Amino acid sequence: MSANITSDQYVFLKSGFAHGIAGFFTWAALFITGHQIYQHLRWYSCPSEQRWIIRILFIVPVYAFDSWLSLLFFTNDVYVYFNSIRDCYEAFVIYSFLSLCYEYLGGESNIMAEIRGKPIRPVSYATLTCCLAGKQYTIEFLRFCKKATLQFCLIKPIMAVLTLFLMVIGKYEDGNWSLDQGYIYVTFVYNISISLALYGLFLFYTATKDILHPYKPVLKFLTVKSVIFLSFWQGFLLAVLGATSAIAPVYDKLGNEVIGRGTVAAGYQNFLICIEMFFAAIALRFAFGVSAYIDAHTVSGGDEGRPVTLQSISSSLKETMNPKDIMQDAIHNFHPQYQQYTQHSNPARSVSVHTASGF
Repeated sequence: MSANITSDQYVFLKSGFAHGIAGFFTWAALFITGHQIYQHLRWYSCPSEQRWIIRILFIVPVYAFDSWLSLLFFTNDVYVYFNSIRDCYEAFVIYSFLSLCYEYLGGESNIMAEIRGKPIRPVSYATLTCCLAGKQYTIEFLRFCKKATLQFCLIKPIMAVLTLFLMVIGKYEDGNWSLDQGYIYVTFVYNISISLALYGLFLFYTATKDILHPYKPVLKFLTVKSVIFLSFWQGFLLAVLGATSAIAPVYDKLGNEVIGRGTVAAGYQNFLICIEMFFAAIALRFAFGVSAYIDAHTVSGGDEGRPVTLQSISSSLKETMNPKDIMQDAIHNFHPQYQQYTQHSNPARSVSVHTASGF
């Protein structure tokens, strides 16, 4: 892969073989997740939980289809426009996962009733929690976990727009680590932001893992974390390889570079994501199954559930994807007026009890 490639030679990422493999896994992932999303909309018995689940599930079609399109239009920097959509939705999913955990546990006030006053654990250098030794869980601790994920929701779209702007003015190129280019600064901010979001999720998990146990938090946490964070570090590693001779640019027959190393590295990232989303779709199907919500209808005596039409499914989907709750939550968590205030939640829950077998 280190030898120079000319546009007259075979370029794997532009080949029909690569497009075929990526397309097969992409459409298989779309079918699996599309059916699962439909099932949740069909048995929409607990909107307070299922709207977050559906938002999480949409990461598969967004990631897979976006990456496939990037391969189909494989040329210098075009993929950046597609990936900007993926970057924005990525942040949306992290927030949705944490919010789903809040719903499982009955909201902020119920969580605080369970953990308030207990010592923070674990406390060690390995988990970067040594500074929390001797401290107890408080509303400020819980608020920090939420802020850590919300900042990623804000940073991601801002940096995506900034990336497009820098690319237009010729100051951004993937894999270009020069100090006069924007890539190194964007990458630095992304690394800080995504690490803080991961740290916030980790702290929340350690604080609530016992009361979250009936909902199989480990499977859900690892699945969501793998899709988002491993793909991020995979892309980062490929970008580093793109800065070396391990990944070569594409030249025309006159020796002029037509596709840069950064674009080639991003192409391999998109190709791998197309394949990985197939396995992610399977994992998410087990992690966020619909059986508990179907059982809710059966227990209530409605074997067929409520009447479902395309209009009702469309209405449920529209309500699910409305992002206004993120802005409301951001105001609640960042505004100084609410720092000591515990938010109460009293959702209308059709599914009152989940068992571990329901997922």
